[in-house]
Amino acid sequence: MPTIPPERARLSELEPHRARQIAESFGSDPERYDRARPRYPDAMVERIVAESPGPDFLDVGIGTGIAARQFQAAGCRVLGVEVDARMAEWAARQRGLEVEVAAFEAWEPAGRAFDAVVSGQTWHWMAPVAGAAKAAEALRPGGRLAVFWNGGQPSPEVAEAFSAVYRRVMPDSLASRQWTTGSDGYSALCTKAADGIREVGALSEPEQWRFDWERSYTRDEWLDQLPTTGGHTRLPPAKLEEVLAGIGAAIDAVGGSFTMHYATVVVAAARTDAA
Repeated sequence: MPTIPPERARLSELEPHRARQIAESFGSDPERYDRARPRYPDAMVERIVAESPGPDFLDVGIGTGIAARQFQAAGCRVLGVEVDARMAEWAARQRGLEVEVAAFEAWEPAGRAFDAVVSGQTWHWMAPVAGAAKAAEALRPGGRLAVFWNGGQPSPEVAEAFSAVYRRVMPDSLASRQWTTGSDGYSALCTKAADGIREVGALSEPEQWRFDWERSYTRDEWLDQLPTTGGHTRLPPAKLEEVLAGIGAAIDAVGGSFTMHYATVVVAAARTDAA
């Protein structure tokens, strides 16, 4: 069965920045990614903008520009850094965003300073201390680092139905366990991000924010976004089809749609004058 061996699965869960082949797999279908992935709550965008000293933002792992466009709509100027050249090209061509292709740890600010460094659904793919150090280097004094994730959980009935599909089709995968953790599954990522910030020493004590919201999905909408997620981007086509068929049947069984309860979690810190 072509699943991730348990020891490798545990490594990627504990240290996802070591699984860079997954991080660089999301650009296989950027149009679908941009269409299907959830946005971020306006309240989160507004708070990050309000707590930043100015409008110059650096978006790390900009992807197709989902978060970047929300910050632009709030009046910010956004430069993106993206390791996947396919994502970067799509964001530049289709969305008119300015994007530099590089792994953030190796990216050079080249004398530029930003009011905020933001990163949506991406920070766990880089080494936490190296990422925080690079962010501090790119921020002007008082500038804000804010990294964030959307964690979602459906009703217990739907969660169990989804989990049953993954236990059958992908028993050794992270996806087979994620529905029992929901948004709380991101607490480890927040802790690791906060620890990396503390170790750098050039940033203030990290804060954690949470924004709760909901989105309803039809069967087709959920199946559209599923192949864009980390547990699915590198599946063999036959295995992916088996997952989609099982999940589709589970959604049909509850009436063809369901509500996802999202918690967007943020780790934020400011650059200190001593940086």
